[in-house]
Amino acid sequence: MSFRHPAHSLRDILDAIILIERFTTGMDFRRFREDPKTVAAVERKLLVISEAAIRLGEQAAVLCPDQPWHKIRGTGNWIRHQYERIDLQSVWGTVQEDLPSLRASVAAALLRLGADDTDANQRRL
Repeated sequence: MSFRHPAHSLRDILDAIILIERFTTGMDFRRFREDPKTVAAVERKLLVISEAAIRLGEQAAVLCPDQPWHKIRGTGNWIRHQYERIDLQSVWGTVQEDLPSLRASVAAALLRLGADDTDANQRRL
C-alpha cells in the first residue's frame, strides 16, 4: 500500500523525467556514453522513477495502464545490482524510447487527479 497520495509519486516520476531530458538534451549516444556525470545523473533519476513506481503499487496500473510497471519497478534493482556492468545502450534506449511515453502517461494521470502542476514543477527544476 502506498504511504503517500499517488500524485506525489507521479510528480516524483515526472520531475525525474524532466531532469533526465535536461541532462541529455542535444546528446547522442556517443556523447552520453563519454560523459560520466550525465550517465550517473541519469542512472540516479531512473532509480527515483523506479522507487516512485514501487510506492505507487497497484495504483500505478490503474492510473497509467499503458505502462510496463513491472519493468519500471525492476529498473532500480537492475541498476543497483549490475552497476559495474550496466549496458549504457539499454539506458540510452530507455531515455529515448520509453521515457517520452511514461512522461505523457504520468502527466495525463496528474491531470485526471486534478493535481497537474507540471508548469510549476518545470519552473522549480
